[in-house]
Amino acid sequence: MSLVFQYGSNCNAARLNDAERLAGAAIERGRAETIDEYDIVFDVWSQKNGCAASDLILMPGTGRHAWGALYDVPDDRLRGNRADGVKTLEQIEGPRYQERTIRVRDPENKEIEAVTFLVRPADRRSNLWTSVDYVRHIVKGLRLNDAPEEYVQHVIDVAIETNRQSATAAEEQTRLIVGLRATDFSQ
Repeated sequence: MSLVFQYGSNCNAARLNDAERLAGAAIERGRAETIDEYDIVFDVWSQKNGCAASDLILMPGTGRHAWGALYDVPDDRLRGNRADGVKTLEQIEGPRYQERTIRVRDPENKEIEAVTFLVRPADRRSNLWTSVDYVRHIVKGLRLNDAPEEYVQHVIDVAIETNRQSATAAEEQTRLIVGLRATDFSQ
C-alpha cells in the first residue's frame, strides 16, 4: 500500500472510488495538511473535466498550508498501465501531473510522507477557468474530511479569482481581436 495525499477533486472519496477511477480501491484515512507552505491554484487544463484543474504551488513564507485527504492505495493501482485495463492513479491524474512525495500532518497530528501528484511546471497555464462541478468535488471532499472551513472558503475564493482573471483576459483578447477589423496589414 502507498499513502496518497489528494487535494483536488479526488479528495472527494466518492469521486476517487467511482467505477471510472479507482473503483473502491482507495481506503480513506482522513484529512491531512501539508507541512510545507503550499497554496492551491487552478493552472492546468483538464480535457476530462472540461475546465482548469487544481495544483499545489510551493509558497514559502506565506504561512499557507493546503488541506486534503489521505488514502491508502494498493501499489498496483498507483502507477503504470495494467494489463487488465483497470486504471491507476497515475493514469487518472494524466500526463500533465507528476508524482511527488510531500510531507503532511495526518489526522493524529503526526508528520508523515505521502505521494501526491503536482502539475509539471511546463504544463502550468494562466488565464484558465474552472467549473462549479469540479470545485464542488473539492469542497465536498474537504468538508466531509473536516478540513477547516477557513481553508474551504479559501479554495472557493481562489476558484472565483481564477475565473475573474480568465474573464479579464478574455475581454482583453476580444478587444484586441475587434481591433483587427481596422488593422491595415498591407504596410
